[in-house]
Amino acid sequence: MIILGLDPSLSCTGWGVIRAEGSRIAHVANGQVPTDAKAPMAERLAALQAALAEVIATHRPDRAAVEEVFVNKNPQSTLKLAQARGAVLAACGAVGLAVNEHATRLVKKAVVGTGGAEKAQVQAMLKVLLPGAVIGGADAADALAVAIADAHLVTRIR
Repeated sequence: MIILGLDPSLSCTGWGVIRAEGSRIAHVANGQVPTDAKAPMAERLAALQAALAEVIATHRPDRAAVEEVFVNKNPQSTLKLAQARGAVLAACGAVGLAVNEHATRLVKKAVVGTGGAEKAQVQAMLKVLLPGAVIGGADAADALAVAIADAHLVTRIR
């Protein structure tokens, strides 16, 4: 099973691909999709969707997983996150890729063992779970964590 994890953001969306076989996981690829803050919103969203369409075409995942949206104190930030998330979901939907959604706390609990884990703890655990993987930044690390959580959580549910 190939799983694409996604950490949506308008400024820089992280993606990570893993292979899951039972309880074993292996790193396939990861990266980040930054957008130009000076570009019009429609251009930024189109660029994000196109870049993720390329990731999907290259790695041909069986399913995707994305963090559930959370509400920021700043309504503008929440709206921008929602728009980026829409572009991410549209890239998956365009090719009929099923998407599971997981709460941030649940992702942290699945990867680290506690829902209140700090980013540094998640990144340290990724080094243990994906030895030798070169992770392309904090957003890519978050996306890999989402993919790993999905592999563990969906296996448990079924």
